[in-house]
Amino acid sequence: MARRYFGTDGVRGIAGELVTADLVERLGRAAALWSGAERVLIGRDTRGSGVELEGAVAIGVASAGATAVLGGILPSGAVALGAFDLGIVITASHNPPEYNGVKFFQAGGRKLTDEDEEEIESLLDAPPAERHGKIEPALAAGAGYVDYVIEHFGSDLTGLELVVDCSNGAYSDLGPEAFERLGARVHAIGSTPDGTNINTGCGATDTALLEREVVARGAALGIAFDGDGDRIVAVDERGQVVDGDGIIAILALDLEVELVAVTQMTNLGFHALMSEHGIEVITTDVGDRYVLEALEEHGGILGGEQSGHVIYLRDHVTGDGLAAGLLLCAALKGRTLSEAASALTRYFQCKENVRVTSKEITQPVREAVERANAELGDEGRILVRPSGTEPIVRVLVEARNGDLAKTACGTIARLVESELG
Repeated sequence: MARRYFGTDGVRGIAGELVTADLVERLGRAAALWSGAERVLIGRDTRGSGVELEGAVAIGVASAGATAVLGGILPSGAVALGAFDLGIVITASHNPPEYNGVKFFQAGGRKLTDEDEEEIESLLDAPPAERHGKIEPALAAGAGYVDYVIEHFGSDLTGLELVVDCSNGAYSDLGPEAFERLGARVHAIGSTPDGTNINTGCGATDTALLEREVVARGAALGIAFDGDGDRIVAVDERGQVVDGDGIIAILALDLEVELVAVTQMTNLGFHALMSEHGIEVITTDVGDRYVLEALEEHGGILGGEQSGHVIYLRDHVTGDGLAAGLLLCAALKGRTLSEAASALTRYFQCKENVRVTSKEITQPVREAVERANAELGDEGRILVRPSGTEPIVRVLVEARNGDLAKTACGTIARLVESELG
């Protein structure tokens, strides 16, 4: 059965349009019935629509006979760690403020498979259970989460000056506090959420403000989260961005892992660096849940995405921006971030997001991409894929030659626009 609502990572869309209180209530009931959960932890990010949707999903969970435990504003990693029998996050992650959504974690923090999501959708019209459950607050869920992350991923950061961009999201209070408790001198930005400014001009998807702040303050580095805290991007002391590829590369060498799992968007230079150090690379489809599945299948502990999902499974169960940020700081070992990141020599990348009316890739586009990839050979590649969360087709061209990458990206993007726009 094809999924109607679930995308790359949960259900996501414009709040009040696709993502309504009615749909979220039905999702909560369906997920609780499907899992047989007795207790369900519910968290949310800072979007204004989150309060209503939190209430709706709690009603749905309780109508299935389970206890809905309201954790309030929590990053996704906190909900995964504390999921009880099921964890639910009301979030649209890195999307703009008008979006919202629902993300699920099974007991133990595992993300749902495609088959799980299909089964939940099949229960969307299921009636309430005969026995009604209840709704209760969680006690200090955020504080307990920070304690856990500091204990398992923290190190002495005395004397380290950094800027932390919380994206006006779920880490607005918790993120800066964690670094400060470890001795760092922290300048927090993007930490005054008002319900309408999450991911707006700040955070992992827009680092311009962070770049300026790091340079202006002479900080050692900057760290940016996204709205629900499952992405992290860094900025070095010169104001240069270090994305997920760069962070995973630094951690892979520091932690001396034997295997990493990344997605097809990962820079070809990353593959070359891992090969040089004898580290096996598993490549998956785009989506951090596919990276998680690959790590579990191959017995790995480190992986992620260029976009900033960084997954480290020693003492954790999913991607966690705060844990990754603390590991990155520990990995510097007296070096500047630019020095640590310099090990990775990247291929030039050109990307374009094409807004479309249909995300079904047509035959002319497929044939053009095949021809171009054949011409590039080992010198680069072209990838065209539909977004799982927005009406966008993403075009990525990677090549040793920057001008070639730019020209090819423009050509393919215009073809996508004419075919699908």
